[in-house]
Amino acid sequence: MTRITIFPLPGAVLYPGLQLPLHIFEPRYRAMVSDALARDRRIGMIQPQRAMEGAPLFTIGCLGRIGDVEALDDGRFNIVLEGEQRFRVLRELDVSTPFRQVEAELLAQEPEEVLAPIERASFEREARRFADAQGYAVDWEQVARLDDTSLINGVSQIAPFDPAAKQALLEAPGLAARCELLVQLMQFFGRTSNGDEDGATLQ
Repeated sequence: MTRITIFPLPGAVLYPGLQLPLHIFEPRYRAMVSDALARDRRIGMIQPQRAMEGAPLFTIGCLGRIGDVEALDDGRFNIVLEGEQRFRVLRELDVSTPFRQVEAELLAQEPEEVLAPIERASFEREARRFADAQGYAVDWEQVARLDDTSLINGVSQIAPFDPAAKQALLEAPGLAARCELLVQLMQFFGRTSNGDEDGATLQ
């Protein structure tokens, strides 16, 4: 078990091995970054279950280490958080700091996985459809050069899905399961953004 300072931010997820740039401007989170820099440079990214102050947290987050940091004259920070390891929240701690802290267990690193060629092809085909439908410009030659883990986790981290969908991806048990869910989500959100009047939210 370990004590983790957390940054609860709806819609923001981090994966081991990936980076997340953050602009820190609220006083409590400026204090959080200053505290982390003075200790071990680590912050846990986790989503709250609702976008409101003090909302309960989802169970799974990702511990990150502050890499690049730019301290601005007015006290704000620009940082890049480097994902290290997923964690499971055991309980939230009663603390006097302005930022929240939890007791958590670090989860074992996901084993190296390689997608079957048909899984990779299915994903890339659906990703092209989704990108075209959303109007995204994508360098597909660069995409083709990415290894399976970087591709699937990278898309999972930046995809424009709702917080519940992004959380489901983070919690997926392995790369193949995450890939399959990602394909389903691209199909789901592609349909709802193109045809349904009200769209839809995955619960």
